[in-house]
Amino acid sequence: MPAAQNRTCLICAGTDLLPVLAIPGVPVLCNRLLAHREEAVAVARGDIDLVACRSCGHLFNRAFDPALVGYEGSYDNALHFSGRYQRYATATARRLVNRYDLRGRRIVEIGCGRGDFLRLLCGLGGSRGVGYDPSAQEPPLAHPLAQPSTGTESDDVTIIGDIYRAGATQDADFVCCRHVLEHLLDPVAVLRAVGEDLERTKGAAFFEVPDASLVLDQLSLWDVIYEHVSYFSGSSLVTAFAQAGLSVRDVQSAFGGQFLWAEAVAGAGANASPTPPSPAHHASVASFAERVDRLLSHWRNRIAGYRRDGVRLALWGAGSKGVMFLNLLQLNDTNDLPYVVDINPRKAGCHIAGTGQRIVAPSDLRRYQPDVVLVMNPEYRGEIARSLREHQVRARIDLVLPRRSHDGADADPGDAPGNTSAARIAWA
Repeated sequence: MPAAQNRTCLICAGTDLLPVLAIPGVPVLCNRLLAHREEAVAVARGDIDLVACRSCGHLFNRAFDPALVGYEGSYDNALHFSGRYQRYATATARRLVNRYDLRGRRIVEIGCGRGDFLRLLCGLGGSRGVGYDPSAQEPPLAHPLAQPSTGTESDDVTIIGDIYRAGATQDADFVCCRHVLEHLLDPVAVLRAVGEDLERTKGAAFFEVPDASLVLDQLSLWDVIYEHVSYFSGSSLVTAFAQAGLSVRDVQSAFGGQFLWAEAVAGAGANASPTPPSPAHHASVASFAERVDRLLSHWRNRIAGYRRDGVRLALWGAGSKGVMFLNLLQLNDTNDLPYVVDINPRKAGCHIAGTGQRIVAPSDLRRYQPDVVLVMNPEYRGEIARSLREHQVRARIDLVLPRRSHDGADADPGDAPGNTSAARIAWA
């Protein structure tokens, strides 16, 4: 059932919903590989009607229509070509292997993509893995930035090109699911099915989703995309687990505040219990639309200023953030911003959904020589700066989203001062 027909919260079934933001006609899928510009410009579009539940703090798009969305075929949102991301993924996998003694176990991943994280998790502990994903039709592609390169990836992994169904994890010791719940109209049903399976094995689960505070507090409007039905806060994520009968052991924000993860086991006795959303959360929700207007106005003026001064622009990041930035600002590929850079080699030569920009490899910037590179994700600024130097591109980096400070364990060791944007705007 489309969420528009369901006027209750997807997590707690609350009916006290506050309108947050309406965005008409955005691309339905940001990460589909589109070989031709005409195909990219003519992609299917849908409306976003973002609302917030006052009871549990959950945000969701009540205009979402699942009939418009299909992940089969040429869909690719892999992040493992980034060394920065690989360091995060490796640290996460090592922590899970050690905490849950995942050695010689059977691990299931729901929504595994091409199995990068599952192979890493199994390789570190000598485990067997089964992954479910309807878009997973090709093996992983090697890339010089992909880490670790120490032989820790496992070949004892089976990937099933289909959706996860209840009962599939019945003999699993551990279930992981990363960046999937936000795509589902009934995330609690999946959690409940996993809980029932883990009850038999006394296993544990790890779920990771985008952190809604990135959208609300850092005003990352570019992370509001059609394919994400849900935006989980800490309170709504814990509530979802409680509704499914899972006991949450830990909940934390990670990757510079961009991700939110929870670890859980089957049964009662949670260490983390649902709590009402904070007054600060409600305040961020109430002021969100007004702050969005200011944000869009700022970037329209900034891009206009660049054009007026004859600045050659390129954008780094052909994922969801980049696609939404270009579409919401209506930046076309002729006059405004002709190229988008991405290190995923599978995206090279494809085009951006909705606006048509050609996606190029970092080495192509050597020929284009932009004056300014707009960087969509601040977590990759260090490796982007190194890549620009490697390819002898003297462009200045302009961070679209200010970087949230984090502890050293999560930092990019290559993120040294210099070659940064002069404008880091906090949209409080």
